[in-house]
Amino acid sequence: MNRPTVVRTRDELRNVLAPARRAGRTIGLVPTMGALHDGHLSLLRAARQRCDVVVMSLFVNPMQFGPQEDFASYPRDEERDVALAGQVGVDVVYAPDAAHVYPPDFATFVEVGGGLTDVLCGDPGRRGPSHFRGVTTVVAKLFNAVEPDVAFFGQKDAQQAIVIQRMVRDLEFNIEIVVLPTVREPDGLAMSSRNAYLSPDDRVRARALNQALTKVLEVAKAGETSTERALAEARAVLAEAGIEPEYLEARDAENLTPVTRFGPRPVLVAVAARVGRARLIDNVVVDATPANEPMAASVDTTGGAPCVGRC
Repeated sequence: MNRPTVVRTRDELRNVLAPARRAGRTIGLVPTMGALHDGHLSLLRAARQRCDVVVMSLFVNPMQFGPQEDFASYPRDEERDVALAGQVGVDVVYAPDAAHVYPPDFATFVEVGGGLTDVLCGDPGRRGPSHFRGVTTVVAKLFNAVEPDVAFFGQKDAQQAIVIQRMVRDLEFNIEIVVLPTVREPDGLAMSSRNAYLSPDDRVRARALNQALTKVLEVAKAGETSTERALAEARAVLAEAGIEPEYLEARDAENLTPVTRFGPRPVLVAVAARVGRARLIDNVVVDATPANEPMAASVDTTGGAPCVGRC
C-alpha cells in the first residue's frame, strides 16, 4: 500500500480532501490517539471497505487526561502508526499538534449531559465528567475539520461511543456513527494501547476482566435475571485474580441508567480496573429478551458486524 498523505493543519486537510468532496466521494473518519493495534486496524479496514476516502486522525488529546493520568507516558510512535495505516489503505493521516487544536486563547467546550458523562468512567470519583468533555470537544473539532460522511468507533469504549452518538444527534452533525465490536487477544483480553504497560504477570491477571464479563453472559444465558447476582459472580472471578474493580456495573445500553434486571432492553455490563500500571476497561452487552423466549446473550471476541454502543 502507498504511504498516506500526512497533514498537520485544518487548511492542509481541507485542501487535500477538496477534490474528493467536489466529486461527491464518501469520506470516512477513524479518530485515534495512535499506538495502533488490531482494534484500530479493524476500524480502518471497515472504513476502507465502506468509504471512498479514509482519514485517520492521530492526536493524543491532552483535554481528556486528568492531572494524575498518563498523558506524558502515553505511547507515541508516529512513523509506525503511519506505516500501519498505509498497510490497510488509509489515504490521509491528520496529525496536528496540540497548539493547533487548542490555541492559547481556546475557551469553548462541548459537554454532553443527560446522565451519560457522570457515571462509570465519568463518575467524579474516577476520571470525572471533564474526561468526556475533552473527548466530545476534540471529536467535534475533528468532525468540523474532516466533515466525514461516516465515523468509526470501537465497542470497547462503549460509554464514549454512546456519548458521541448523543452529541451527534443533539448537535445535528450530518454524520453516520458506526460502532464495531471489540477486538480481542486470543486469550480474550480486549486490545488496548495501555496493554503495553502490563508486566508479564499482570498480563495474565488482566484476562480476568473478560472472564468476569463472560461469566455474566453465562449466568444470564442460563436464565438469571438479577443483574446483581450476575455481577456478584463476576466479582468473584476478579477477586480470584486479585483484582478490585474500579467499577463493575449493569446499565441500560442506550441511556446508561442503572439496571437491576436483564431484559427487555439490552444491558451494558461494564468494568474498569487497575492491573499493575494499566487502567483497563471492557464491557459486554446482554441482549434483550424476546417475548416468550429464553434469554439470549453473546459476546464477539474477534471483531465483525456492527453492534450497540473509549475512556
